[in-house]
Amino acid sequence: METRPYLSWELIGEFMTSAFEKIGVPREEAAICADVLMESDRRGIESHGCNRFKPIYIDRINAGIQKPVTEFEIVRETPTTAVVDGHDGMGMVVGYKAMSMAIEKAKKYGMGMVAARNSTHYGIAGYYTTMATKENMIGITGTNARPSIAPTFGVENMLGTNPLTFGLPTDEEFPFVLDCATSITQRGKIEYFAREGKETHAGMVVGLDGKPMTDSAEILDALVKEKAALAPLGGIGEDLGGYKGYGYATVVEILSAALQAGSYLKMLTGLGENGEKVPYRLGHFFIAIDTEAFVGSESFKKTTGDILRELRASRLAPGEGRIYTAGEKEYLTWLERKDKGVPVSEAVQKEFIEVRNSLGLDIRFPFE
Repeated sequence: METRPYLSWELIGEFMTSAFEKIGVPREEAAICADVLMESDRRGIESHGCNRFKPIYIDRINAGIQKPVTEFEIVRETPTTAVVDGHDGMGMVVGYKAMSMAIEKAKKYGMGMVAARNSTHYGIAGYYTTMATKENMIGITGTNARPSIAPTFGVENMLGTNPLTFGLPTDEEFPFVLDCATSITQRGKIEYFAREGKETHAGMVVGLDGKPMTDSAEILDALVKEKAALAPLGGIGEDLGGYKGYGYATVVEILSAALQAGSYLKMLTGLGENGEKVPYRLGHFFIAIDTEAFVGSESFKKTTGDILRELRASRLAPGEGRIYTAGEKEYLTWLERKDKGVPVSEAVQKEFIEVRNSLGLDIRFPFE
């Protein structure tokens, strides 16, 4: 049973938008940033929601390693492709504009792809694929990130958690959205565990000695100091297919960097030669595919829906209640939260009050 207090979508949206605007993000772009964070909470993916508002975005802007005003520069462009530069601005703004470009190209030519460089954390990847599904398009995106994952047979954090995310339109109330890291877990989830005083499950993280680590706060510190690494999907080694997660993480790394001649691997630590904080300069890629150009959008959505319904209707394992398809649990969470709002932990409450007071915003929270 949920015991945390809820904040209405209107209140939390206005608060985050106003706070972003107060520290220099233009109002329209501040609203985009807030919406990306809220979308994560709408889906119940709290590792990328409002709990990251202060430590990942506000604090980085205040530290001078992320610019509040996003200079979105088109470096190179063809009718179906583009390379853009975010110049260390807001990753959510870069992501929104880049996927918008890919969608517009797909409307004209059937497919569009945009690669972005010198960006920052762009929030929940599924936000951008859902932009495409709303236009009856297939959406694909990926991003590299701070080194966290060890390659198979290694213990050094080399690759980011590098999500490879797909969105497919269906004839149901919600699209099929597969949004997950190429590691067993992601740094954001461990940050959430640490904030809530919870341990990380054994097997998700390994130390330099090859043994699992479970202390969430210790893990976060060890990841920064390169004394721990996340396991790729499947786990360390080959027995359970860890080489598959490692391979997919590498694909995302290449597509996020090589298409736009950007930073990769150890270049993404966020630390300079003397240990000082520097911009992360992440890379992303965005693909939009117009289903109308193939069999027509209605036919595509019907077939996709039939596949998903047949999967959910298949034989259950003993003791299990139902089978889900990607995006369904997130949709059910939205139905539960759409009228209630966002549940906010005590740690996040304190951060909201701190940000509000430091910026002098005229907002009062119901939990005060």
